[in-house]
Amino acid sequence: MLDTRTALLSGFLLLGVAACQSPETDVSVPALPEAATGYTAKPGWATERFAVAAANPLATEAGYEILKAGGSALDAAVAVQMVLTLVEPQSSGIGGGAFLLHWDGERVVALDGRETAPAAADETLFLQPDGTPMNFQQAVIGGRSVGVPGAVKMLEQAHREHGKLPWKSLFQTAIHLADDGFPVSPRLHGLLQKDPALRDDPQAAAFYYQADGNPWPVGHRLRNPALAALLREIAEHGSAAFYQGENAEALVQQVNRHPSNPGRLSLSDLDGYQPRQREAICTLWQQRYQVCGFPPPSSGHIAQMQILGLLEQLGPLAPLEQGLPSADFLHRYTEAARLAYADRAQYLADPDFTPAPGGDWNTLLAPGYLKQRASLIGPTSMGTAEPGNPGPLPLAFAPQPEQPEYGTSHISIVDADGNALAMTTSIEQAFGSRLLNDGGTGLPGGYLLNNELTDFAFEPRDAQGKPVANRVEPGKRPRSSMSPTLVFEADSGRLLASVGSPGGAAIIHFTAKTLLGMYGWGLDAQRAIDLPNFASYNGPTMLEAGRFPRSSLKALEARGHEVRESEMTSGLQAIQRTASGWFGGADPRREGLVMGE
Repeated sequence: MLDTRTALLSGFLLLGVAACQSPETDVSVPALPEAATGYTAKPGWATERFAVAAANPLATEAGYEILKAGGSALDAAVAVQMVLTLVEPQSSGIGGGAFLLHWDGERVVALDGRETAPAAADETLFLQPDGTPMNFQQAVIGGRSVGVPGAVKMLEQAHREHGKLPWKSLFQTAIHLADDGFPVSPRLHGLLQKDPALRDDPQAAAFYYQADGNPWPVGHRLRNPALAALLREIAEHGSAAFYQGENAEALVQQVNRHPSNPGRLSLSDLDGYQPRQREAICTLWQQRYQVCGFPPPSSGHIAQMQILGLLEQLGPLAPLEQGLPSADFLHRYTEAARLAYADRAQYLADPDFTPAPGGDWNTLLAPGYLKQRASLIGPTSMGTAEPGNPGPLPLAFAPQPEQPEYGTSHISIVDADGNALAMTTSIEQAFGSRLLNDGGTGLPGGYLLNNELTDFAFEPRDAQGKPVANRVEPGKRPRSSMSPTLVFEADSGRLLASVGSPGGAAIIHFTAKTLLGMYGWGLDAQRAIDLPNFASYNGPTMLEAGRFPRSSLKALEARGHEVRESEMTSGLQAIQRTASGWFGGADPRREGLVMGE
């Protein structure tokens, strides 16, 4: 097991940077959350007592040191998130939000640290004067897209309940790395190089780029004194240092005074932010597993378990063929996905604003409903599915048109006491709103602000005036696809796995694929993550480029599928129970690592 920073970075800095694929422009195919930056095979890691999996080796090491010092899974998650803010700024950080699924040995709790819309926002937020929706990139860049960040306050609340080590001690590694600097990774360098908008923010341009406009090279030691100063304040004074005072004032000023795209954030929005504790949804699968996930405002668990439940209704799982999902399986899976994504677009939104069909989100997962929906899957592709009717609603909603959805990083942790978590954390698009905030310190660096409000529907109503469930409303949380997942043995209640991924709307597919790999095809966590990615968002059938034989593509086309190949840059992390302890896997498509003892 790697246990020193030198050993971690020796492999880290050798990763190659591949060419990035341009985002898709077809709205039926969501754009890539982050560009591809290479594929590096991972061995998988066996541990006995505890394990932490995160998207960057320095973040993994921070969590490992906390666990080794006797900290809880939650303690380690705080340390990991603070380091990710520094070393993986494009994906997550204190300027964004997170969904945390926590197991304390007795119950699963869903802690919602999702961003909220400002009190001054309304359903016209992304409409132009003529009533048409803004261009997505036009909406993202600047203050308009920034929601009230939730990660810091949610983690503080979780720490009060599940932490073992002092709050202040969890920030020391991130502060040290921010003060002394960290080597720019190949992935960060590649994404900085290709991003068309981050250079337009003066603070970000001065910090991430050289005078000639090129990003700092791979291995350059990047120091972040502004973030170090703010983290010291949060470590000493708690979340109040983020939601009040100099940081809050600087954040509101930067958002509202953006020269071309100002937002509507207020100091009272920040001071009044509250995380939500929600009831996790646990779903029986294969009569052997309880799969627990996040309820709305995440669409992840419901859509994922609809797909897996529909596959069950269709009969035995088609076996792998030469180690790959077969054309027969891909047909069934993507047809099930069309049905699930149709329901997702119709029904799923913030439950504080939008009622569940029939008054219970489980109506969408009821065996009778899934049996009826599965009957729509035939030998040829349905092309585009319509939503079902799982139960009555007091208000008729219009389906949300497809629009881009991005973002995120995932953390899976199991501690020495058997407590575990799955946390998916995000600032939405790569580099968020492209605003780097110095926390009011006046120092170089800082943290990036989210663009999570663009996860709301840009078009709030259909042509007949029916509202879209996921439209902007004051104080509302935008729908997400984040799918932090914990798996338990149905009979004994024993924890079996923690799984999750970044990937925007594709998160649902990446996580479902890994569950199928581990508990459908009997693979270990690493081999399940390594499987090629596949998806449908209720449009074309998407396959990871270069990973499937031509015969599979032709077989799908013969069944009426419109097949597209694309880079599908997942960032999966998974930890699964073994006879001797735990086995962790990290996605070869990104820079993740698993550590433990």
